[in-house]
Amino acid sequence: MELKDKVAVITGGASGLGKATAEQVIAAGGKVAIFDLNEDLAQAAAKELGANAAAWKVDVADADSVEAAVAATVEKFGAVHVNVNCAGIGAAARTLGKDGPMPLDTFKFVLNVNLIGTFNTLRLCAAAMAKNDPVNEDGERGVIINTASVAAFDGQIGQAAYSASKAGVAGMTLPIARDLSRNGIRVCTIAPGIFETPMMMGAPDQVRLPLIDMVQFPKRLGNAPEFALLALQIMQNPYLNGETIRLDGGIRMQPR
Repeated sequence: MELKDKVAVITGGASGLGKATAEQVIAAGGKVAIFDLNEDLAQAAAKELGANAAAWKVDVADADSVEAAVAATVEKFGAVHVNVNCAGIGAAARTLGKDGPMPLDTFKFVLNVNLIGTFNTLRLCAAAMAKNDPVNEDGERGVIINTASVAAFDGQIGQAAYSASKAGVAGMTLPIARDLSRNGIRVCTIAPGIFETPMMMGAPDQVRLPLIDMVQFPKRLGNAPEFALLALQIMQNPYLNGETIRLDGGIRMQPR
C-alpha cells in the first residue's frame, strides 16, 4: 500500500514501538491516529508529529472506547487504511509461587489487554477499512499489523500469562487474514525480541546483560525504529499476508 495520504490507527502509539511506527508513517506521507491510555503522552506525541497526527485516550480492551475513537478518526481523517497494534502489558508471575497459585485475575488482566485488546481494535478498524475504495489493482483496502513476542514461542519462567496472550496474537493471525481476504485486508504479526523500550532502558545490568547474551547478532537489544521499518515494509509490500515474523537478532530465550 502506498502510504501517501493514508490513515493509520496505532495503539500504544505514544511511546516505544508504536511511536516509532507513527514517525515512519508520517515520514512516508501518511496520517496517524494515536490510541493510548496515557492521554497526556499521546497528545504530546501527536503535537510532535505535526498536523497529520491526532490522539485519543483509548482503553483497547473496552469496546465502546475503541469504537468511539475509530469513529472520531474517520470523522477527522476520512478513513482508516492501516491498524498497527502495539498496546500491551507485561506481568511476571509464576503459575505456583511462594504465596500460592497465580491469582486468576492476573492471568485474565494480561490476556484482556494483550489479546482481547488487540482483537477488539482490529475488528473495529477492519469494519472501517471494508468501506474503503480499493487502493490498488489487487483490490487492497487495508492492512493490519499486530504485535506478538518471541515469548509466544520461548516463554520464560514467570511468563505463562504473557506468553499465552502473545501466542494467541500469533495464532489468530492466519485465520483473521483468511476472514478478511474477501474484504481486501491483509493481516500480519511482528514477534519482536527484547527491544530498548522505556521499561528496558531503566533495567539494571543484571537484567539486561543475560538477555543480550541470548541474542546471536547483532549483539544488542533491538531499537524501536527497526520494528517500525518492518511494519512499514509490511504496509508497503502487497504480498505479505497471514504471517508472523520474528524480529529478534536470532534470540532464543532460555528458561530464565
